[in-house]
Order: sequence, then C-alpha cells, then structure tokens
Amino acid sequence: MIDEKYDVLIIGAGISGLYAAMNLPEDKKVLVVCKDVPWECNTFYAQGGMVTALNDADVPVHIEDTLAAGAYHNDKEAVEILSRTSLETTADIIDKGMAFDSNAEGKILYTKEAAHSVERIVHAGGDATGRYMHYFMMVQNKHQLQKNTLVYDLLIEDGRCYGVKATVNYEPTTIYADDVIIASGGIGSLYAYNTNSRTVSADIHGICVEKGIELADMEFMQFHPTVFVDTPYARKLLLTEALRGEGAHIVDDEGRRFLFDYDDRGELASRDIVSRGIFDYKRKTGKQAYLDFSMFEAEWFEHRFPNITRTFAAIGYHFPQDKAPISPAFHYANGGIKCDINGCIPGMEGLYVIGEAARTGVHGANRLASNSLLEGVVFAKRATNHLLHKEKKAFQTPAFEKDYGNILHKENDKIYKQRLRQIMWDDIGIIRTTKGLHEAKNLIYDMKNKEIGRLLQLRLNTASAIVDAALARKESLGSHYIENE
Repeated sequence: MIDEKYDVLIIGAGISGLYAAMNLPEDKKVLVVCKDVPWECNTFYAQGGMVTALNDADVPVHIEDTLAAGAYHNDKEAVEILSRTSLETTADIIDKGMAFDSNAEGKILYTKEAAHSVERIVHAGGDATGRYMHYFMMVQNKHQLQKNTLVYDLLIEDGRCYGVKATVNYEPTTIYADDVIIASGGIGSLYAYNTNSRTVSADIHGICVEKGIELADMEFMQFHPTVFVDTPYARKLLLTEALRGEGAHIVDDEGRRFLFDYDDRGELASRDIVSRGIFDYKRKTGKQAYLDFSMFEAEWFEHRFPNITRTFAAIGYHFPQDKAPISPAFHYANGGIKCDINGCIPGMEGLYVIGEAARTGVHGANRLASNSLLEGVVFAKRATNHLLHKEKKAFQTPAFEKDYGNILHKENDKIYKQRLRQIMWDDIGIIRTTKGLHEAKNLIYDMKNKEIGRLLQLRLNTASAIVDAALARKESLGSHYIENE
C-alpha cells in the first residue's frame, strides 16, 4: 500500500478523537482511524451522561466533588481546567446542534450520579448519551475517517513522532503525520469482566512502554459496581449509575440494602466503595447482589431508560418489576499515558494523548461518575488548540525499516490472552494482595517469554505496568485497594 502523509493523524474515533477532528480546520489534511467500525468504541456504550458545571458558582463545587472522589490524588490544575472549560465546550456542542434531553419547555434536564453534590449531568436518549453524542460528532466530522486500521507501532526517533505503522484492511501500511493524537481509549479487554468495547485492548499503552514513554497512575483501575455479567461475551451489560441516582437500590437475596454496612451513603457512595462493598459482601456471605427498580413506575422507567429496558427485555427481564443480578466489572482506566494539560507527552515532539488513553491527573485515584465524556471533550479542545498555535519546525522524516506487520498473531495467543484476562481479574482487580500481585507479575513474565504475537506482547507490556504500579503503592488509595494478608 502507498505510504501517506497527513498534517494530523488521530488514532481513535470515540468522543475525544472526533471532537479533536471537529476542532481542526478543513484545510488541514487530517485522518481519523479506528480499529474496527467507528461506533465500536467506549463512547458508543456510555449510558449515564456527561458532566457539565451548571454555572460559575458550580465550578468550585464540581472541582471539590471530583477531588473528593479521586481521593485528592488528582492534579488540581487539571480538575479546574476540566470544570471551567465545560461551560464553554457544552455550550459549543449544543450550539452545533447536539440535542440533550429536555422538558416540555425546552429546558435541559440534569441528573445526579454517585458522589455528585448536585444534579449536573446532561443526557440524551434517556440512557443512550454516548451513542447520541457519537452519532452527532460523526456527522459533524469533515475529515477523512478510516476504519479497520490497527496501529501496531509508533514511528519515533530522537524524541519525535513521525507517524505509525498499522494494518489497513489487514495490509501493513505506514502512515506519516506531522502530529499524531492518541485517542485510543483505555485497557478494558485486559480484564475477564469488563464493560468496554472489544477494541479497547491497551495496544498503544504497550507501545509506549516499549518506547520509554511513561504511563502514570496505572494502579488506579476503576470497576463499575452494577454490571450484568451473566453473558458469554467479555463485554458485560452495564446498568448505568443514573439508575441509582434516580433512586434504584442494591439489595441481597432477602431484599436487604447491605451497602449501608460499608458507607453511610449506601448505593450513592463513590464507585470504588460500592464495588468493594458488593465484592466483599458476596464473598463473605455467598449471597447474590441485585439492582432493585421496584420503586419506579413502569411508564416513567421505560421513557427514562429505554435502552436498558429494551436490551434486558431481549434476554427475558421485565423492568422495573424484575430485579437484575449484578457484579462489579472493570470499567475505566484512571491512569494512562502521562501528559500535560495540553495533551503533550513530555520530551516528545508531535505526539499528543487525549481521552481515556491519557493520564492528565484529572481523575486521581478514582473517577467521578460521568467526568469521562467531559474529559474527552475538554482535553481534545486543548490539544488541538496547542497543535494549531505552536511554532512549526521543518523536519526530515527518517526511514523506518523495522516492521511487525507479519507477526501480529501467533498460534497460541488466544489461550494466553484468556489466561491473562483471568489473572487481571483475580489478582489485579477490585481487592488486591501483595502475594497475588507477585504471582500475577511472575505469570505475566512467563507469558512474555512464550512464542507470542506482537499484539499480545503489547497487552502484556501494559499488564506489567499495571501490576508494577500496584506493587509500588503499598497503601490503599481510591480504586487501588490492598488487603492485608
């Protein structure tokens, strides 16, 4: 295939990648690539909504809520930028035609989720915010979008990124660009139980490990407390936090709301506390946990949560009268590729990272519900603004000979991949022990020395970074919970 050269290459077509594209002028030669079809991304599956500060007075309150949820491990400047910029970006998205749910008078409806002080979350299609925003941004995108593009190497030399090597429709291809924006999402497919798109498998993080680009806060992996896991697929069915925000209860087999044993806020404690509470209670008592919607009126429930109603009706549940069995599942990577508040990667020219792939420091040790869509938008705007206004330096593109295109997969990769996903869930999951982490480290090391393909190698690089970060943090903090043996 012919090597192409672009002004900007965006890896990922979720909310951060598409909003970055929306903020780049049409006279720039821009290519947005995604691994599969564009809607196979985490944005598409986001249900609850997007946080926005309500007004200037709400900014400090939103900042405090975010810091408290993040166990004050956040970068305060990044949190201030997130909240303050939301006033501008939300208005911009609405001005461009995004229709959030509103009442009969046309006033936008806000909902509340766990650990928020006030109702400040906008939503669309009831519980289909992600897919509505994704569709809106796909329509707004004026640049070339290329699917079936799997990036397996970053072209880096002497502190500059020149592009990527990828398979395009399974053909090895080199794509050159003056600037590359990583918007590839998190690491969900590393875990046996997760709510993520199947494409989110930490490949780019693994390349960064190889290139000496720092990953930060990788011990802080967030688990969503209310997930229906009784399906054969790795991606489990999320039951949005907005359900609890609206008043749903978590109960055991006898209908007891046991979460008050763990926190005075019960179901509305932050996600790490609720996830641990469910995990611990099930482990200690052998009882099942359920999400109970019986307090809701049927017509209202179907209107507010049409997606969930339809999805679960297809597998035999009748909401709101039926309770749904739930378990925590991996949901969101608070850590990621280390960058500054403009998405720039330290010591690296021409390379940005935004969205869940990035570690801006905005989430700290635990993400506040629905801050992720907002983060994608705010830092996409900042990265593109920096990119468009920086001084342009002329450079010569070197030749990159090494290629892994023909060794992406090896025969036993699938077996090892499943083994890795179970190790991640058992030993680097909701409740960790030093012994379990050391065992996981050894098993990952052993797998790295097997006859494996390039993509599995990248997954294992990222898994190693997570286990090393978890071992380095001796005390529990936020979503990193170490149990004394």
